[in-house]
Amino acid sequence: MAGLQQMMLCKNLWNSSTNRCRTEYEVKDQAAKGDEVTRKRFHAFVLFLGELYLNLEIKGTNGQVTRADILQVGLRELLNALFSNPMDDNLICAVKLLKLTGSVLEDAWKEKGKTDMEEIIQRIENVVLDANCSRDVKQMLLKLVELRSSNWGRVHATSTYREATPENDPNYFMNEPTFYTSDGVPFTAADPDYQEKYQELLEREDFFPDYEENGTDLSGGGDPYLDDIDDEMDPEIEEAYEKFCLESERKRKQ
Repeated sequence: MAGLQQMMLCKNLWNSSTNRCRTEYEVKDQAAKGDEVTRKRFHAFVLFLGELYLNLEIKGTNGQVTRADILQVGLRELLNALFSNPMDDNLICAVKLLKLTGSVLEDAWKEKGKTDMEEIIQRIENVVLDANCSRDVKQMLLKLVELRSSNWGRVHATSTYREATPENDPNYFMNEPTFYTSDGVPFTAADPDYQEKYQELLEREDFFPDYEENGTDLSGGGDPYLDDIDDEMDPEIEEAYEKFCLESERKRKQ
């Protein structure tokens, strides 16, 4: 008996809600252009119907669960009413509804081969260009178009991670040090003819991690031996160094 009473209460509630929704829906065009109080009530109905569409599931004869197509059609018509009367509060309501249901509606329309969402986006773009709505509302509409272009913010699986190698990463050798041959020719790890020599020099550098090739202390601690060395070159060494630089420059230009 209690179960039967509960079923009757649910049925009465459903009938009452259905009748109320039908009444509100039938006057949608008048409500969208009504006074502020009427529009506010209409907006509450629109968002209620959006929530109902997302949460109401109907089980078919074969046991398959689907959303109510009648609500999908109703939401499309409600959006038409809102965009046909492009006052700020109507447009804000449309943005809220599409943020709430846009991804689900578009998926459902695509399954049926419909282009309703494309038409809605085109209508939004026309409103932004032609309507006398406020700048803030136009910005909201553009943000909505941007959201839809990113698939409603839904993130797809990222591509599989691949370890960088000389074959798949053109910048693989970018941060590697450069060495020079005795002839002044620069070479890096990317040069196949010097790979063995490069590795040898790289290992040698590891023995002196705190010094550059010119003997500069990078550790900041100072070294008594290096501090005593005169900064000026011996004249003979300086002359040989200049000859080396000139000869290296000449060979590079050949």
